[in-house]
Amino acid sequence: MYLKRVDGPRSVTLANGSVMTQADLPSVKTRRWVASRKAAVVRGVVYGLMTQSEALERYQISEDEFLEWVRAVTEHGEGALKATSVQKYRQL
Repeated sequence: MYLKRVDGPRSVTLANGSVMTQADLPSVKTRRWVASRKAAVVRGVVYGLMTQSEALERYQISEDEFLEWVRAVTEHGEGALKATSVQKYRQL
């Protein structure tokens, strides 16, 4: 069996005991960012599957946008990442 060489860990254990791997991350070609994909990127960075700079470069997102995702998840949970919930959770 051939395993692709990757920098960093291949998998991490999340707080709920589940395992997240590189395969659980969204595709590099992702252009439609639904809440579940945003949450996967945030979890990947928070649990050390990839660094923040790797995520920004891989997915071509700005640092401000990524930090907004992290803030939304931290303050309101993953539901705050939904496009329809932006106004509900927007910081004034």
